[in-house]
Amino acid sequence: MEVKVIRSPRRRRTISARMEGEVMLVSAPQHTPEAELNTVIAKFRKRFERRELRKELNLKQNLLGACRRFNEQYFDNQIDVKSIEYSTEQTSKWGVCNHRNRSILISHRLAGMPAWVRDYVIIHEMAHILHPNHRARFWILVNRYKLSERARGYLIAKGYDNEDQTDIEGAGL
Repeated sequence: MEVKVIRSPRRRRTISARMEGEVMLVSAPQHTPEAELNTVIAKFRKRFERRELRKELNLKQNLLGACRRFNEQYFDNQIDVKSIEYSTEQTSKWGVCNHRNRSILISHRLAGMPAWVRDYVIIHEMAHILHPNHRARFWILVNRYKLSERARGYLIAKGYDNEDQTDIEGAGL
């Protein structure tokens, strides 16, 4: 990614950036030290790369279509997921569900794992729409997926670290 820095005598404190095609345009105060500017540019570069990765993953994989399939196959068409997309901001959780507005975010790290693991996380988060906890009825729904135990094991091996281990233990493993 090419970077073009525009120093302005009118700009006093803030540094901003935007993408124009493949070029990152950075606007900075005229007297910003080079080391500070390089640090800020590195952060902007990382942010724009994550944004591009998220867009690319969401275009490439039809997550809403997967939800529709799983809804029919595992949930008797009881769930209406309004939105599901990859997130590049999630580093400590594989998935997050807002059961009130029926939206799901899954970690971009799942895109590099086997599809059956990603599917497990989607099913897990979909189950939260009906049961926003990890009690027995929740696990009964999740365990309808035949590879759920295997997927949980895979995620544990990949460093799944949950403060509340009852998530996994409650599944009867």
